[in-house]
Amino acid sequence: MARVNNWQIGREMSYWYPESRPKKQFAAVFDTNKCIACQTCTLACKTTWTSGKGQEYMLWNNVETKPYGSYPLAWDLNLLGMLDGQNWEQGGDKTVYGGSTIFESAPAGERVLAWRPGEEDYSYANVGEDDCGGGIDHGANIMGTHDMAWFYYLARICNHCTYPACLASCPRGSIYKRPEDGIVLVDQGRCRGYQECVRGCPYKKVFFNPMTSTSEKCIACFPKVETGLQPQCFANCIGKIRMAGFINTPENARADNPLDYLVHIKKIALPLYPQFGLEPNVYYIPPIHVPTSFTRQMFGPGVDAAVKTYREMASGNDMDLMGLLGLFGSTDRMMTKWKRVGETITGLDDDGNLLVNVPLREPVHIRPAYDKQYQVTRQNCP
Repeated sequence: MARVNNWQIGREMSYWYPESRPKKQFAAVFDTNKCIACQTCTLACKTTWTSGKGQEYMLWNNVETKPYGSYPLAWDLNLLGMLDGQNWEQGGDKTVYGGSTIFESAPAGERVLAWRPGEEDYSYANVGEDDCGGGIDHGANIMGTHDMAWFYYLARICNHCTYPACLASCPRGSIYKRPEDGIVLVDQGRCRGYQECVRGCPYKKVFFNPMTSTSEKCIACFPKVETGLQPQCFANCIGKIRMAGFINTPENARADNPLDYLVHIKKIALPLYPQFGLEPNVYYIPPIHVPTSFTRQMFGPGVDAAVKTYREMASGNDMDLMGLLGLFGSTDRMMTKWKRVGETITGLDDDGNLLVNVPLREPVHIRPAYDKQYQVTRQNCP
């Protein structure tokens, strides 16, 4: 096995192939505080890519309710139970993962620590929907903020990882990362349906099609990305929780790159289960109302600082961050640069062309209850 650098865990780790980063890496940020679980993203993906025979159960995009929801069933809990010693240690100016990744924990003869869902695990797409974590005492009532019960929505797609476990698991070499953008794809011509990728992916975002006897997965809508458009699930997101773009490594981070700014500079967007060791490229702004004792295992040790930064921003103490979050869902184009000038936030493409302008504060117009011009009284005005 090769030794590769995984910046998300703060150290080198073992991987089956030498480190080979693409020219640029497709990535995304999801704001969990804004998701309403309308499932419009799921339907947009489903009707575009997985409406054929053998694809009925496939959800390349899904939204599940945490802490109890999962698709397939217990996709995260099963692997977390197998992975020992998930401890983080302070190493100088950075936090280092002291446990073993799924590559380093693989049993003899295996490439990754893995498990394969059964058919019944795909039978409960909305299990745990709106179920709360925490108990409510008999006679308790909600009189403002409280921390007894909570849940949040977690939207998931393929993470297009820097070190994909599906790629490492495939004995045919039919899974590859595109060198131009890092999107992970399955070569349908080479795939023989061994389903090692289904076992190997810890996020369970590779699916087997029994009609074609091949594996299939999210392709990040690469035909759209190639033309500068965001994927279908991003363009159709009602809650405007998503932003797609390209991300650099920490040492090459640029403040004018939206994803670099959120992930590397403000450190408000965090990877999903970084301890798995895949360096996933979909990042999440963690929910601020959920106990960090829960989200810390899911998003890593940066959760507490990320929640603090988000709260300070919401209080009006960080106009740049507030403005950038306002760009989410403002255009269907891939936004690779941004800037704030006064009260205007601007999104740009690679060439510096204007994509969208968004006001830092939405203008509010209060009409008088009595309109002198038309001599009418508006009943809907205070």
